[in-house]
Amino acid sequence: MDTFLIKALQLILSLSILVIIHELGHFLFARLYKVRVEKFYLFFDAWFALFRFKPKNSETEYGIGWLPLGGYCKISGMIDESMDKEQMAGPPQPYEFRSKPAGPRLLIMVGGVLFNFILALFIYSMILFAWGDTYLPLKNMKMGMDYSETFHKVGFRDGDILLRTNNIELERFNSDALRAVVEAQTVTVLREGGETEISIPEDMMQRVMRDKIGFASVRYPVIIDRLSDKNSPASVAGLLPGDTILSIDSIPTPTIYDMREQLNRKKNQEITVGFHRNGVEQMLRFRTDTAGNMGIFLVNTPSKIYPTVTLTYSILTSFPAGIRLGVNTLKGYVGDMKYVFTKEGASSLGGFGAIGNLFPSIWNWRDFWMTTAFLSIILAFMNILPIPALDGGHVMFLLYEVITRRKPSDKFIEYAQVTGMFLLFALLLYANGNDLVRFFLK
Repeated sequence: MDTFLIKALQLILSLSILVIIHELGHFLFARLYKVRVEKFYLFFDAWFALFRFKPKNSETEYGIGWLPLGGYCKISGMIDESMDKEQMAGPPQPYEFRSKPAGPRLLIMVGGVLFNFILALFIYSMILFAWGDTYLPLKNMKMGMDYSETFHKVGFRDGDILLRTNNIELERFNSDALRAVVEAQTVTVLREGGETEISIPEDMMQRVMRDKIGFASVRYPVIIDRLSDKNSPASVAGLLPGDTILSIDSIPTPTIYDMREQLNRKKNQEITVGFHRNGVEQMLRFRTDTAGNMGIFLVNTPSKIYPTVTLTYSILTSFPAGIRLGVNTLKGYVGDMKYVFTKEGASSLGGFGAIGNLFPSIWNWRDFWMTTAFLSIILAFMNILPIPALDGGHVMFLLYEVITRRKPSDKFIEYAQVTGMFLLFALLLYANGNDLVRFFLK
């Protein structure tokens, strides 16, 4: 199946789950306080719907809209994205949102955010229960890492092994490690058997976002996993699965990047390949094809070469571990938000294309659920921001009412809603515009 289609299907499925759970939070709290819900929709049904159904004797119409920008519960007596002014012009009814005390209204508005966060914690817990937590410790990456040019400029060298940031030990190579490195004053690495301390500039994250060339990749030996076919140059010459390639024409190739660099210079040429087989160094000579290929597939994940650590969880222990993972994910995301308000951060914003690229190119349920849990965290946080048209905007007005004991006028909330929707659509256009720019410039 085409990579684009696989990612698109995962994106649609994930967003559908998140939207339904979010709106279910509003719906259940509304029904708890006997507030009427007129519509419960996945996606927006502007002008028409793909599907609609209203059960007999039900106050709620259920449906699927055509515009996949979210979903909504149309709650009676509330100024929301439906902008139903006619209803608000009539006298308040006992079943309406506006007739309820501020406390119940507040819970109805935070219900979506609360359900999204609970969903993320539940998914993380079930992932840990079903698959455990397998990771490759930094200390086990014996060849260190290849660093981007941005990190070379501040003192990192290819092969450095990350040890500590500000004297705090680093354990894993993940987004937390990157965050710790760019926000540290000093990073200690293992280099050529000794420890070296590297000073990190205060604007390191901005440099990373501006240069858009990443952080680092794990270095690992070039081990043949399999041969493309029996007629490939490597197969004819006698290379076998399990052989470790050491050099091309006596130039060391410790990593796949080094090997590719040399092969790009040796298209349709005779080359001498140095390799290890059963601990014995050997050499073979043969000609590459016109693209500079040898006809081999390499072991392409460091976890197949270096020792990993696996933590397993029972159904009981998975929940506290999942909660910790969810809370730490939220903390990291909230901490990263400060960079959005920089020039580099604004240019790195992405829309549906960037979100879709978070999913793997092949269908993997563990990765799908990890990404869905992460997106649920993002959706919860973004929705609670005090921006009109978001749940956080309604919460802001409700808190104002609780503190001042004076309710903002419907006309003011209506204008705020329109302004918020305009800002959100502008942000949506900008973020997806960034996706298009990146697509055409890559």
